Amino acid sequence: MKEPDFTTSLELLRWIGWAQRKAGEDWIRERDLSHEQSFVLGYLTQNPGAIQRDIAAMTRTSAASVSSLLQGLERRGLVERRADGESARIKRVYATRAGVELISGFDTAMAGTEEVILAPLSPEERATLHDLLTKITSVMPRPTR
Repeated sequence: MKEPDFTTSLELLRWIGWAQRKAGEDWIRERDLSHEQSFVLGYLTQNPGAIQRDIAAMTRTSAASVSSLLQGLERRGLVERRADGESARIKRVYATRAGVELISGFDTAMAGTEEVILAPLSPEERATLHDLLTKITSVMPRPTR
């Protein structure tokens, strides 16, 4: 099979994005998590006590999908739902210690991936690349969470 011939800057950027995404997916898969599960665990680590509606909004999915996802994480002991002190109908969701430990290290792993991807560049070239990408993205719409 012939190697792909990347002829445009955007094709090269997609290839870099693919390498970064694959590294993240491999890291997640090693922990027997789906992308969605890892995202929710990361979100709950940063936002303990979120309610299901917040999680659905953040993941842009339905409450039913989030409920199913949380049930799977609960069965593994990675999250727990607790009744809100003010309303028994509201359940707050927390990553358990096991959930926090399982997802910890992702940022470090991704920093390592960035280092591997940028390894051929000198510090000056990295700074130039960063400046150029900042210039390009400064006129683009910001992604919404």
